[in-house]
Amino acid sequence: MATVAELKAVLKDTLEKRGVLGHLKARIRAEVFNALDDESEPRPSLSHENFLINELIREYLEFNKYKYTASVLIAEEHLRQEQARGSSAENLHTSPRVKR
Repeated sequence: MATVAELKAVLKDTLEKRGVLGHLKARIRAEVFNALDDESEPRPSLSHENFLINELIREYLEFNKYKYTASVLIAEEHLRQEQARGSSAENLHTSPRVKR
């Protein structure tokens, strides 16, 4: 019968081979950075040019198999996009409507 240590080792190896363990570690890192992020300091708005640069960086990372680094970038991008959408939605509700 296998010991608990052997089962842990097999489980860890299996998760590493499938890429799940690295993805989970990257996701946890991203969440830790988000928790530590100073929300009182607003981020600059994401211009179209910066969006394209981010996409080029993401493609570079994925092409070179930097999956975990790319997953952190993607997680931060989604957070930033959600914040931008939230501020845009707030502006829609507070800005006066223009009649045509």
